[in-house]
Amino acid sequence: MDHLSQTFSALADPTRRAILARLSHGEASVTDIAEPFLKTMSLPAVTKHLKVLEKAGLVTKSKEAQFRPCKLNAEALREASDWMEEYRQMWEESFDRLEEYLKSVTNKKSKSTKGKNHGRKK
Repeated sequence: MDHLSQTFSALADPTRRAILARLSHGEASVTDIAEPFLKTMSLPAVTKHLKVLEKAGLVTKSKEAQFRPCKLNAEALREASDWMEEYRQMWEESFDRLEEYLKSVTNKKSKSTKGKNHGRKK
């Protein structure tokens, strides 16, 4: 699987997105990351989500003695963001052209309707 596909696959899960949101505020231990999820899933399940994020390059773990803080790797998100940006620009340009077309059609229709109503008796 290519890197971009791994990124989008990792981002597809709401738990993994919540983990990234937590890490956007700063590094945290696995225990700290897992804490809000432990009512609905086990620590090993949270660890599996972290491994998916690591494999996609979205999270890095460093080794400081027994403490292994996790950090968000924002650079890995940039590739996905850049890819989406290209399509966002394309769609915006397309919608702008559609808007202009609809305005021109509406103006033509409005003008032709006014011309027809002038000759009618009330």
